[in-house]
Amino acid sequence: MSERLEDIAVQMVTGGRGLLAADESTSTIKKRFDAINLESTETSRRDYREMLFRSDVAMKKYISGVILFEETLFQKAADGTPFVDIIRAAGAIPGIKVDTGAKPMAKYPAETITEGLDGLGERLARYYEAGARFAKWRGVIAISSTLPTRGSVRANAQALARYAALCQEAGIVPIVEPECLMDGKPGDHNIDRCAEVTESTLRIVFEELADARVNLEGMILKPNMVIDGKNARKASVAEVAERTVKVLKATVPPAVPGIAFLSGGQTTEEATAHLSAINASGDLPWFVTFSYGRALQDSALKAWNGKQENVAAGQREFTHRAEMNSLAAKGNWKKDLEKAA
Repeated sequence: MSERLEDIAVQMVTGGRGLLAADESTSTIKKRFDAINLESTETSRRDYREMLFRSDVAMKKYISGVILFEETLFQKAADGTPFVDIIRAAGAIPGIKVDTGAKPMAKYPAETITEGLDGLGERLARYYEAGARFAKWRGVIAISSTLPTRGSVRANAQALARYAALCQEAGIVPIVEPECLMDGKPGDHNIDRCAEVTESTLRIVFEELADARVNLEGMILKPNMVIDGKNARKASVAEVAERTVKVLKATVPPAVPGIAFLSGGQTTEEATAHLSAINASGDLPWFVTFSYGRALQDSALKAWNGKQENVAAGQREFTHRAEMNSLAAKGNWKKDLEKAA
């Protein structure tokens, strides 16, 4: 496998394959497990991730890389095989979430700044040694009639750029994720407001990436789609695709090899339908695929339900969702394909 950042980035977003976001923090996965009445322990987290990573068809055909939480990067399967080795054996690339979370931003009420830059260079060297070849950092941008402020967007963009530069120096492809929230409070903004905020945010992010001397050909962008807030859903699939493509073409340089969308509070089927419509629009200067967490995992988690006897059922659900999103990454998904796994 090539170690060139540019080659790794292209491998992450081509061939109808996309990224499995399995980087839920310990607190986040506890919430997921609470929904199926399963205690979150190191063993239960291991068993759940192993169920996903050993889904051979999904991992070999539809998944190009897996974003891991730090615990999972160093974790081993029940038989002692490192998860990194299982992922590599499937032809996928191990990655790692490196930010330490969005925290309240001083002097900026209702806005956050993502932390984790201190000591990041040393951590990246350790993650590279463990097998990670890409990383992820999420900046969170709140939307309302008055938010975001320019100061908040600029601060988060600077952090994303500094993170990206450190990654590239460590031989790791950075996923740059500025998420303009659909499901944050109040969540009543319309698609016009989302388009306005997303466009201005991406312009500032790419200004900061340029100032930080980040090689655009060796990174991946993970943006939100342009969509109504969670309490104001009106736009059609076609409109979401059209508005999203318009904003991206206005802001994202063609040198960026790929865009891997986050699902951002959409339903499982919405995330797939929107991705397919975006790819079906044609004439895109970048490869466009998925980097989904809940939109790939929800049905698999429910089918597995924390029970060993349900592993095969969970894997079938995961494989089905991965296949649907692979079709969407080629612009070929149709609603009538959404049969039960």
